[in-house]
Amino acid sequence: MTDSTLRLPAEWEPQAAVLIAWPHAGTDWAERLDGVESTYVALAAAITRFQSLIIVVADEALRTHASTKLQAAGADLARIRFVELPYDDTWLRDSGPITLRDGTHFQLTDFRFTGWGGKFGAEQDDALIAGLVDAGVFGSAAHKRVDWALEGGGIESDGDGTVLTTWRCLVQRHPEQSREEMSAILRENLHAKRVLWLDYGYLEGDDTDAHIDTLARFAPGDRIVYQACSDVSDVHHDELQRMGAELAALRTPEGKPYTLYPLPWAKPIIDEGRRLAASYANYLIVNGAVLVPAYGDAADDEAARIIGEAHPGRHVVQVPCRPLIWQNGSLHCITMQLPAGLI
Repeated sequence: MTDSTLRLPAEWEPQAAVLIAWPHAGTDWAERLDGVESTYVALAAAITRFQSLIIVVADEALRTHASTKLQAAGADLARIRFVELPYDDTWLRDSGPITLRDGTHFQLTDFRFTGWGGKFGAEQDDALIAGLVDAGVFGSAAHKRVDWALEGGGIESDGDGTVLTTWRCLVQRHPEQSREEMSAILRENLHAKRVLWLDYGYLEGDDTDAHIDTLARFAPGDRIVYQACSDVSDVHHDELQRMGAELAALRTPEGKPYTLYPLPWAKPIIDEGRRLAASYANYLIVNGAVLVPAYGDAADDEAARIIGEAHPGRHVVQVPCRPLIWQNGSLHCITMQLPAGLI
C-alpha cells in the first residue's frame, strides 16, 4: 500500500459493518435512558436486516442487557459483535475511525477528538479507536494517529476525492489556521483532491458548530441532499437559503452543477424551553438501504421519500430519532460505517 493510492470511500460504497456504542447510566443519556434505548434497539434491528453491527459496551452486564433488548426486538444477534471498552459517550460518528482504503488495504485515520472543541470531557472517547485496534476488531489495518482535531460528522466524501465541510465548525476547532492551511491538512490526511467549504448553515440546538452531516450530504451520481427551510418566519430560513445558494454554486470536478435535493423542514421541537436540532440530512446509508430519521412530524414521510429518490435502488427505513435530538444529534451522529473488507 502506498499513501498516494489511499482514498476516503463514499458512505454508499459496500460496507462490512456499522459501529455504535450502547448508551448507559454513565453517559449523558442517563436522565432519559429508556427512551434513547428504544431508538438504539430500532436502529440495531434495522441495520442487522442488511449487514453486520459492532456494538461497543462498557462491561459484561451492559452486553447482557443490550442482548436481551435486541433479541426481544427481533434483531439478528448472529450479525452482532460486542466489544467491551470504556467510553464517555456514544457519538461514534465523531470518535470512531475515519477509514481510508487502497483496494484490500485499509488505514484507520484517528484524528484527535476534543469533545467538540472542549465543550465536554472526551479522554476515553479519544482513545476509543486505539482500544478497538488493540481488541483486534480491525485485523491488520494500519492505524494512523493525527494530532489535529476533526470529527467524522464534520466531513462528507464523494468517494472520488472531493470532501465537503463547513467553515463554522473547523474555524472553531482551529481558530489560528487559515482556510488554505486547513484545506491542505484535510487533503493530506484524507488523501483528497479538493475541499469544498460552506460558509452558511447551522441548526439551533447543535453543539457541533455546524457539522456537515446535519446540513448537506453527497449522494451517488453527483447529487447533494440538504436540509432546507421553507418557513420564512423561522430563524433558520435566511441562513439555510444562503446555504442552498452556496450548494447551487458548487461544481463537480467536471465543472457541472450538482443535482440538489432539498429536504422538508420539521416543525420546531421544543424541550424544556430549548429548541432541538431535527435534521433529516442526518441519515445513514447501509448495504441496500438508507435509514432515515423520523421525529413524529408531518414532514417525516416526505423527507424519507426524497432521500430514497436521491439513493435509488435502496430500501428506505424510518428510525424514530426524537429521543436522540435531546442530546443534540441524530441517527448519523451515533453511527460509523466500516468499509467492506475491513473486518
